[in-house]
Parts: sequence; structure tokens; C-alpha cells
Amino acid sequence: MEVWKRNLWLLWFGCFITSASYSMVIPFLPLFLLQIGVHEHTEMWSGLLFSSAFLAGAIASPYWGSLADKYGRKPMIVRAGFVLFAIYVLTAFVTNPYQLLVLRLLQGLLSGFIPGAIALVGTNTPEDKVGYALSTMSTATATGGIMGPLLGGVIARVLDNRIAFATAGVMVLLATLLVVLWVREDKFVPAKQRSSVFASLRQAGSNRPFLMVITLTMLTSLSIMTIEPVLPLYIAEIGGSVENASLLAGAVFSLSGIATILFASRWGKLADKIGFRKVLLIGLLFGGLGNLAQIPFHEIWGFSIVRFIYGAFFCAVFPSLNGLVVRTTAEDFRGRAFGLNQTANQLGGMLGPLIGGAISGVASIHAVFWATGLMLLATMGLAWRLNPAPAAQTDSGLSS
Repeated sequence: MEVWKRNLWLLWFGCFITSASYSMVIPFLPLFLLQIGVHEHTEMWSGLLFSSAFLAGAIASPYWGSLADKYGRKPMIVRAGFVLFAIYVLTAFVTNPYQLLVLRLLQGLLSGFIPGAIALVGTNTPEDKVGYALSTMSTATATGGIMGPLLGGVIARVLDNRIAFATAGVMVLLATLLVVLWVREDKFVPAKQRSSVFASLRQAGSNRPFLMVITLTMLTSLSIMTIEPVLPLYIAEIGGSVENASLLAGAVFSLSGIATILFASRWGKLADKIGFRKVLLIGLLFGGLGNLAQIPFHEIWGFSIVRFIYGAFFCAVFPSLNGLVVRTTAEDFRGRAFGLNQTANQLGGMLGPLIGGAISGVASIHAVFWATGLMLLATMGLAWRLNPAPAAQTDSGLSS
């Protein structure tokens, strides 16, 4: 098997395991708080635990990206894998929310398995296969996101939440060992020196196409995360069953993931033929229209069908953005580029729920659908102006 294909499938498995391990424990944090005796201000602690990791990740990602450009993406993936293993295992032994908060901050500051894997695949795949490879990688996180909550729920129900955390850690350790043993990073041009975060920001600022890409990433993440806090409530409302709200929400959420598994690689192959920008525009257009189309449906079956169709198109967006990161940056800046792109993603993920919660508080849930749909269409308008240029200058001043 060719090296790039072996890398792709090993890292696909690693990202699947990492995504599954995350989704099998993180959604259950509020319940875990109750288990360790937090019965007051539980909602506050839950929000703090979720947002703290986003904020820490946004701060740390450019730093790890800089190290990746100097020493390679594989060492950063391995580092992140061992860190996640340690954090999940230690989480199984926490006794109070302060310990849990420290571990969540460390998880945000020190992890980065999936962004590192995407960066390695994006830079070690033949040019005419990059779209296919990045889209295939997106199916790993989608599949893990579907399987994780099911696995975590079963382990927590049969055994205990602490066992679920420990199991997640062991899973990540096994995936990391596979990377250590068999992933090869052949196509790596080290930066002549490791630049500071501020130097990386200055270099990114001088690359207007790349700056546009990370702006699009932040706006896209912000848009879709705006709907996340209120979607379970809306599903419970139209499903007519508060008791089964978690089950209904999980089933409806999984539809977008299933659509990603089915259609993402097709979008990737199309991107290799017609370009990432055109596929991005299609994904954002139908993502925006798909959110608006969900508004008229007040019964669960019609709503679910629209969510599936929305997922079939929107799964083209983030792989296209990752492809544009590759297309708009020089090879020795790619680690920092993906780090900054991850920061933009994290910032959007942190701000989106705050905006969505505020809109639903002063208006209605339908207003959040309107906001999400219109923001995605506005993001598409901005993407229309993107003109992906050849890779920007390298640290040595030469264009690649």
C-alpha cells in the first residue's frame, strides 16, 4: 500500500477513536458532576467545563502549530494522544469540580490529535487526492461522533462514568501507538526556526487568501454552533416527549453524521476536480438554505428529513476549508496554518452558543434558525470573494 494511503487509513482510525472517546464522555459531564457531589450551580459548572477547553484550545493551537512546522506533525499527534490518554484516565479519579476544571483546561491547552492528523494528511497526500483524503478524514470524526455517545452511555449504564473515562483513555492510547508504529511523515520541510505566536500571526496577516480562509472557518463554526444549545429543546418540543428528549435529540443529531459518512468523500472527489472554493460555496449555500428550510416543519419526521438533506450538503464545508488552508499556504507554514485555523474554529465554537442562547432568550427558537441560516448565507457571500492564490511565501522568502 502506498504510504499516503496507509497514513490516511491509520489516521482515519485514530481520529475515529479520538472523536468517539471525546463524545462518549464529554456529553456526560453534567451527569458526572452530580455523581461527584455537585448539586448546586450545576449548570454554571457544566458551562464552565465546556467553554474552558474551547478557550484554552484557541490560545494554545498556534503554539503547537509552530512546533509542528519545526519538528513535524507526527510528533505533535503522538504528544496529543498521550496527553489525552493521561487526562481521561486521571478524570476517572477526580473527586471535585475544581480538579475536573483543571483537567479540562489541560485538555484544551495540550491536545490537538485531530488537527494534527488533518495537517499531516493534507501535506503528505498527492495534490490530486487532497480533497478526497480530507473529506475521508471528516467521516472519521462523524462516525466517532455517532458511535461515541452510544458506547459511553452503555458503559456508564452497565458499569460507571469513571470506567467510561478510563476506557476512553485506553482507546486513545491504542490509536496513538498505531501512529507511533506505522504512520510516516515523508513530505516534511521544517521551518528554519520556530517562530513565536505573534510572528505567526503577522505572517498570516500578510497572506490575505489564508486570512480569508480562517475568517470563513470562524464564521462557519460560529454559525452552526449558534443553533446547538437550543436544538435539543426544539426537538423535544416538536417531538412531544420531554421524557425521551435525549434519545430523540441523539437520533436527529446523528442524521447529519450519517449524511457525512455517505456523502463527504463524494464532495472531496468533486473538489479535486472543480476546486475547493466551488464546493465550499455549494456547501455554505445549501447549509444556509437547509437551516431556513427547517423552520416550517413542526413535526419530527419532516424535520429529520430536512436535517439529513442539510447534512448531505453541509459536510462539504469543513473539508473544503481545510483544503483551502493547504492551497493558500506554503509547506513550511502548514502546521502554524492549521493551528491558527483550529483557533478560529475554537473561537467560533465558544461564541456561537452564547449568541444562540441570547437570541432564543429574547426572541424564539425559530429566530435562532433564521440567524444561523442567514449567517451561513452571509459567509457564502464572503467566500465568493475568496481568490485562492498559490501558496504564500515560505519563511525563507521563497514561494512554493
